[in-house]
Amino acid sequence: MKIIDLIKVEHSRKIGKVCEYIEPNLTENCILYSDGQAIGFYLNKMPDKMCKLANLANAEFRTKNVPKQKMNRSDTVSKVKEGMSYKEAAQFGVSQLSTILGSTPPRPHMLRPYPSRSSVHSVKTAQNFIKAMLLLAKESEKLIQELLPKQYDKQLKLLQEIDSKWRFGNLFTSSISNYNISAPFHKDNGNIQGSVNVIICKKKNSEGGDLYVPDYGATFGQQDNSILVYPAWKNVHAVTPITPIHEGGYRNSLIFYPLKAFKKL
Repeated sequence: MKIIDLIKVEHSRKIGKVCEYIEPNLTENCILYSDGQAIGFYLNKMPDKMCKLANLANAEFRTKNVPKQKMNRSDTVSKVKEGMSYKEAAQFGVSQLSTILGSTPPRPHMLRPYPSRSSVHSVKTAQNFIKAMLLLAKESEKLIQELLPKQYDKQLKLLQEIDSKWRFGNLFTSSISNYNISAPFHKDNGNIQGSVNVIICKKKNSEGGDLYVPDYGATFGQQDNSILVYPAWKNVHAVTPITPIHEGGYRNSLIFYPLKAFKKL
């Protein structure tokens, strides 16, 4: 497999800003290196078993069987802190429809100062989605073990500090599925440092929706059934605009990640 050395470049991107369309420059299967160490990988198409599970999970996710929550990203929240109402801030910021599985950290500002499991797990109609996502997480772990064995061992060790009741699979605590959203520039500061995220893309009749990492000038072509394994805590990143080319076009993401909040429990 091709090896890509990620070399830092100067840029002026700021957290909360929306990304413009950028042509992907990483579209081939590759192992990602930084400072001489393998930190992730990209496959433009997953193994067949993973594709089938992703197809099933996405098909369920797109129905009313799976509850979705409207979530405001950091750029919207920052406008509220500046004095705007949520309605006003939503005109400037980005909101998204998402479904969270696995564990959610304490949210004192939302009057929930304790961790919990996602309420979606108790929804009967969502059970097929949950099963498909859990199997997809475990298949992702097998792929990490095969392509990044040192990272697999490292992340397994990091997760040993977290009680098994808070895990989603062996290498993650949580999962989020995002419905057709171009995330502005952000960094996943809540993730465990030294870990990797899994980002699986489901895409149909649309262009864009690619992941851009300005620190390296890298834009990953996130076509249907592609997978990106990457340390999302490490760099600022964003998703380029999603443009449907036919009616009903979309780009969804199925993501697995480990939260550091659960190391403290």
